[in-house]
Amino acid sequence: MTTVPQRAELFRYLGLDVHGSTLRGHYECDGDSFTETIEFSHELAHNAEAVQSVAELWYLTAGLSYYKARAAHVVDVGSIPLGAAGREFLAAALYDGLGEFAFRNDLDLSDVTIEGGRDVSRTQPQLDPNAVLTPFGGGIDSVVTVRALSAQLNNHLFIVSPSSGTFAPLEATATVMELESQRATRTLDPRITTPTSRYFNGHVPVTAMVTLLATVSALATGRSGVVMSNEHSASVPNVMRGSHAINHQWSKSAHAERLLADAITERCGPSITVASFLRDRSELWVAREFTRHHDVLPTFRSCNRAFRQEQVDRAVNWCGECDKCLFIALVLAPFMDSSQLDALFEGASPLRRVDRRDALRTLVGLGTEKKPFECVGDPDECAVALKEIVARPDYANDNHLHAIAAELSLDITLADLLAPQGVSRVPASWIS
Repeated sequence: MTTVPQRAELFRYLGLDVHGSTLRGHYECDGDSFTETIEFSHELAHNAEAVQSVAELWYLTAGLSYYKARAAHVVDVGSIPLGAAGREFLAAALYDGLGEFAFRNDLDLSDVTIEGGRDVSRTQPQLDPNAVLTPFGGGIDSVVTVRALSAQLNNHLFIVSPSSGTFAPLEATATVMELESQRATRTLDPRITTPTSRYFNGHVPVTAMVTLLATVSALATGRSGVVMSNEHSASVPNVMRGSHAINHQWSKSAHAERLLADAITERCGPSITVASFLRDRSELWVAREFTRHHDVLPTFRSCNRAFRQEQVDRAVNWCGECDKCLFIALVLAPFMDSSQLDALFEGASPLRRVDRRDALRTLVGLGTEKKPFECVGDPDECAVALKEIVARPDYANDNHLHAIAAELSLDITLADLLAPQGVSRVPASWIS
C-alpha cells in the first residue's frame, strides 16, 4: 500500500547566517529542521548591507525546496524583512513557482498564507556601471548571451555547482568563453535529498534561486548588472489547471523577472539591474546565433542526464533520449548541416530516431500534452523548425519527420520567429 504524504500545518524560517563567503539558511516544518549552505568563491564583505538584504530574498526563495516536503498551510517568515514587492514575489514563487509540483502531487496551494516579516530598509550599494555578472549554464542560451553582450562591459560568469562536484560539459564550455568566473557551491540538506514516503517531491523555481545568488555575488564584487538568458517562450505555460497556468519554466518567465527585479529594487534601489538579455528573442533566433560559434560545438551538452545532482548518475555523452536532447536537435537542425548535427550527437541526432516520434509530436503540439515539463521552446517554435527541416534535401529520407510535418498547419513562419518577440528590459549599455 502506497503511503501518501500528509500536509503540515506550519513552515517556519528560523534565520539566515551571512558570514565570510558563506550563506546558511535554517528552516523548520512541523518538527523537521533543514539547513541549506551556499559557499561562494569570494568574500561577501563589500556592500555588506545590500548583500545581507538580497541574501534574505534568496533565503526566502530557497526555503521552497524544503517547504515542498510537507506543503504546509501556513508559512511564517519570522523576523526576516519583507516589503510589499518581496511579499508579492514570494507568494508568486510559492503558488506559480511550485505550480508543477502542486499539479503533479494533486495539491491546491491557493490556501497557503504567508505570515510575519518586518519593514525593508533600502540600501545604497556602490557599483561599477560597466561591470556585470552572467549566470552561465553552458547551454545555447547562455553562450549566445555571453557572446552578444557589449564588448565594453566587464563581464564575469557566475557558475553554481552542487556539493557533489562541477558539471564537466558546463566547465568545458565556460573555458571556451575565456572569461573569469565567480562561483557558488550549493549544499542541500540531506533530509531533502534522501527519499522518504513522508515527503512530497517535485520541481522548484531553481532559476529564481540562482538569479538571487548571482545578485548577491554581483553586489559583493561591485557589479551593477545580472544578465540572465531566458528567452521569450519561457513564459508559455505547459498546461492549465482550471484557470491556473502551470509553467515548468515559471522562474524563467517575464512575469517572474519583473517580480524579482521589483523585489530587488525595493531593497537596493535602481543601481543594480537584473534582466534577461534574450527576453525578446525566440529559441530559433537563439539557435541560429549559437550555430555561428563553431568553437563551442565540441564542448556544450544540453542533456538533462548530464546535469543530475550526483556524479555517478550523470551521462558522459548526449543520451539522445530525453526531451531536452530532442529539442536541441530540433532547433539547431534548420541552421546546421545534418551530418554536422549527427556528429554532434556522436552518431545520429535524436531527430533520426523513429522511436522518438511520439516525443517529437508532443514538442510540435500534436501530442496529448501541450508542452513537456522541460526547459524547451513552445510548440509553434518547434513546429516551424520541423517544417524547415523537412524542406531540406538532407532529410528527404526521414519519413517519420515528413509524416509529422504533414499534420501541421501553421500561421507563423521562421521569419516571424527570427524577429524580436515582445518587450525587453535590457539596458542599452548591455547591447553591442
